[in-house]
Amino acid sequence: MKKLRPTSLQWVLVRRLILLQAATLITFIALLCAAFFIAQPRLIIDTEVAAGLVAEAIARDAQGRLVIEDTDDLRKFREEFPHLWFVVRDEKGEVLREGDVPEAYAKGTGELLWGVNKATLGFNKELRLPEATLMNADTRTGRMQIIAATVASRDQTDGLEINVDLDFDVVRYPDGQPIWVRIIPILALVVLIMLSPVIIVMGVTTLVTTPAVVRRSLAGLVATAGQAKRIDIDNRAVQLPTEQVPTEIAPLVEAFNNALSRLGQGYDQRNRFLTDAAHELRTPIAILRTRAELLREDPESARLLTDIERLSNLAQQLLDRQVLDQSAGAREVVDLVAFARHLAADFAPLALGAGYDFTFEPLATSVLVNIQPLQIQQAVTNLLRNAIDHGGGEGTISVVVDGRGGVEIHDEGPGIPDDEHERVFQPFYRLRPRNSGAGLGLNLAREIARLHGGSVEILVGPWVGARVRLQLPLWQPTTSGVKPQAARQTS
Repeated sequence: MKKLRPTSLQWVLVRRLILLQAATLITFIALLCAAFFIAQPRLIIDTEVAAGLVAEAIARDAQGRLVIEDTDDLRKFREEFPHLWFVVRDEKGEVLREGDVPEAYAKGTGELLWGVNKATLGFNKELRLPEATLMNADTRTGRMQIIAATVASRDQTDGLEINVDLDFDVVRYPDGQPIWVRIIPILALVVLIMLSPVIIVMGVTTLVTTPAVVRRSLAGLVATAGQAKRIDIDNRAVQLPTEQVPTEIAPLVEAFNNALSRLGQGYDQRNRFLTDAAHELRTPIAILRTRAELLREDPESARLLTDIERLSNLAQQLLDRQVLDQSAGAREVVDLVAFARHLAADFAPLALGAGYDFTFEPLATSVLVNIQPLQIQQAVTNLLRNAIDHGGGEGTISVVVDGRGGVEIHDEGPGIPDDEHERVFQPFYRLRPRNSGAGLGLNLAREIARLHGGSVEILVGPWVGARVRLQLPLWQPTTSGVKPQAARQTS
């Protein structure tokens, strides 16, 4: 089954915001069109209002001449637009003017314009003449042609004049009804063309700004995630801060902190139990060893003492494994050559007694390392004991120290298969189930090396037997204020 890739919250938000904005805009335009279609509104600009009010106020006096009655609506309009002017003509050619009529509009319009109902008149903008509305209307005194505007010059505007002209003409049946089957697709295409630039601009803006906004908003969460990566078994008591975490994520961080607390408590309880159990085992094992030593010497007694020694070693390794997390003293700058020489001297009789030859191959110069001596002594002891127990009882066991901070233990036994090099470091894993080991020595040595910033690995090469290397970091005199001390004497 294909593994699902994690989804980026940032790009999910970008895509959804773009789609949401586009859908909102299209919905708004659709509702606006529906409202216009239902209400059928009539948009009237100021000049059209002026022409309509003049048409309503046209009358004739007793002599039959054209006059403008001072209606309430027209009077209010004049107060609002003091520069109002208009020209009224009847079909016989009589003309009535009022206001500052521009000379260009005072001339006759000819027969052509008598055939239209309404038109907007405009001149070149350089002439500074305003636009005016021409209307041919049937009034109570007959058909009249009216030209009206609210200003006589463009200088009389308020500084900005906006005119919007929308003209729609649709295909119709002979009876005048619109042919919607042909209109709707074209109208949809026109709306799409009109909205496309807006959608593109909104999408690009969202694409550019949203990642920065999201990164800024999630900066606290990213910092918290970085702190979470640094949590391991050695600092499991660390709690993640929630001050800079978004409110929606804070419950998750708090739940994670609570889980860490519960795991830490459970880990500590388990460690205390194993430590207490290993410690309590030492007393009955010591009593059992004393009683076994009082038995008469025979093969069965020897095997019993061997089993007791194995049980004692297992209890000690369990105890050592559990106290690794506790402080075992301050670190010291130690000469690794002298340190390994004392350990080799201690183990030489054991190796010789088990049937091996034993050699120590030191470096000619000092190799300074910053270590906790008791723990490193324990690690090297486990590696040497492992070589004695599993080296086959013959050949040579060698302790080699090099200038890179490494201690290697060589034996000439059956060795460790390549595919077992990692598994032998697992707790209680034994390469040969019937052997006398407990499967904790290599694991304990690696954990000690890890706490020192070093490593333990099994080397691969054409040699016979196994070669295990303990690598320790060299002391850096420029970064440490610790002075070298004499190597700890071991016994």
